[in-house]
Amino acid sequence: MTDVYLSLGSNIGNREGYLKKALYELSKRSMVIKSVSPIYETEPIGYKEQGKFLNIAILVETKLSPHELLNTINSVENSLGRERIIRWGPRTIDIDILLYGAKSLNDNDLIIPHQRMWERAFVLIPLKDINPNITKDDVKVEELINALPDKDGVKLYKKDWYKVE
Repeated sequence: MTDVYLSLGSNIGNREGYLKKALYELSKRSMVIKSVSPIYETEPIGYKEQGKFLNIAILVETKLSPHELLNTINSVENSLGRERIIRWGPRTIDIDILLYGAKSLNDNDLIIPHQRMWERAFVLIPLKDINPNITKDDVKVEELINALPDKDGVKLYKKDWYKVE
């Protein structure tokens, strides 16, 4: 079993409902959810003509390989109505693999660690909530967050909203 950190976001319809549905679907597909961050509300990045996102980070344990995990995530996104029409556009659910154990991977389909995670406060702030000891090049996640210009745009939306069983 491998510990994997995922980032989830939603900005269409019942955003919190989509996060809950995604957690339920992931838990049915060869993953054990070990920890879930509070929900944060954030402004969109890239394509700005859309609503605010709700974002979380989760820690799961899985036997799936990185590519099997990616396929599973894509299946969950599709089952929840994810459409890829506009790059960085509105979506019911977006699930990204942030970290897969200590593994590094870079191929046409998958890059681990996630290539832009260290630049995004909406990813790092929830990640810090579930593991404040994560580092990049021996720099703690808290210091990485403090260096980001968009950190003040990440607002706590709901704490203690999901119970891990």
